[in-house]
Amino acid sequence: MIFYFLFIRIAALFGHRKARLLVRGQAETIPALAAQSQPAAGKGPVWIHAASAGEFEQARPLIERIKAQHPQQKIVVTFFSPSGYELRKDYGLADGVYYLPFATRRNAKRFLNALQPRMAFFIKYEFWPAYIRELKKRDIPFYSVSSIFRPGQVFFRLWGKGQLRLLRAFTRLYVQDEASRRLLAGHGVHNASVAGDTRFDRVESITRSLASQAGLDERLAPVAEFAEGCQRLIVAGSTWHKDEQLLARYMSAANYPLPAKLILVPHETDEAHLHFIFNLFKGRFVRYSDVSRMTSAVSRRNLLGRAQVLLIDTVGLLSSVYRFGQAAYVGGGFGEGIHNTIEAAVYGLPVVFGPNYHTFREAQGLIDAGAARSVSRFSELENALNTALDRHEEMGAKAAAYVQSELGATDRIYTELFGNS
Repeated sequence: MIFYFLFIRIAALFGHRKARLLVRGQAETIPALAAQSQPAAGKGPVWIHAASAGEFEQARPLIERIKAQHPQQKIVVTFFSPSGYELRKDYGLADGVYYLPFATRRNAKRFLNALQPRMAFFIKYEFWPAYIRELKKRDIPFYSVSSIFRPGQVFFRLWGKGQLRLLRAFTRLYVQDEASRRLLAGHGVHNASVAGDTRFDRVESITRSLASQAGLDERLAPVAEFAEGCQRLIVAGSTWHKDEQLLARYMSAANYPLPAKLILVPHETDEAHLHFIFNLFKGRFVRYSDVSRMTSAVSRRNLLGRAQVLLIDTVGLLSSVYRFGQAAYVGGGFGEGIHNTIEAAVYGLPVVFGPNYHTFREAQGLIDAGAARSVSRFSELENALNTALDRHEEMGAKAAAYVQSELGATDRIYTELFGNS
């Protein structure tokens, strides 16, 4: 771990943007906390740590529930990833948002001295030894939320016994499924209980919020105009190069029985990636940023009407955009792993994704429910998308039903820790 931290510092020295943000942000955290007034014993903030933006979405239902029931309770959120911090640094329900200092023994002591939390939550895969040991030493209760475990993880290898002791130190591990609980119990970790995945509660709350709005968010007006009247609309979210290459090929051939349209929301929106997309789709797409600035509604509608692809080149819209489609493609499956499939499934969309999905319980659940397909080559993608578009009502109903069956993790965790108050 020391070598990893050293690598980050070297990268920052050589001008790597995210590494520079990380190093600078971490250096500012402890002084910023130390400058605040210290809470009385046992009256400190609830500390919630999420690695990045995806894990933060799992934390949000719990944050919102605590704030709704205990509005005076302070909540501090920390991130490791610059992308998570930069996106959520102004999150309104948090009383402070910071980078988590590198997990050294010294930093853990200084951070906890400055923060004085009454309890701590680590989301999904966050297991920082220095912080865990220091929390345990101070008798501060700390919990893992929406974690999931598999036999191949380091905890269950011959050389992972030290990591396994860290898991035993947690006050409670709220795991996603029974398989995780059994695996832990088989290795002597008995402080785990099955609560489910709070992401399902999060995506369901998004749909409820949108349904309660009197009108359409003005930011989504160009999306609605692009989707109007289209019966074969694919929303592709969090895509990478391989995903986009396959989708570009599909869109070149997608003309039977009706022409298809595509809303493309890439995972990265830097100019290099956008240039890559431009070369793939050439004159067939229009950029969201361009049409959203147009003052003439007629000109905007004409431009959107001629386009086959709407490229969303800004962040923060994806979870709301899925509702306009008849089928979804979720990216990342040709890389380290797919992104959030349930953001699409909650709207009743059948879902297609790449081959690297096996460590994602919800993806397997959607496949088992008959609501999703995994693909590894173009012929499979073509067949899967055509099937999803042709049978979107049937498959979409199964997707929505699966999401509904997985709700309730937030209630289970909150009720156990805070009661019904």
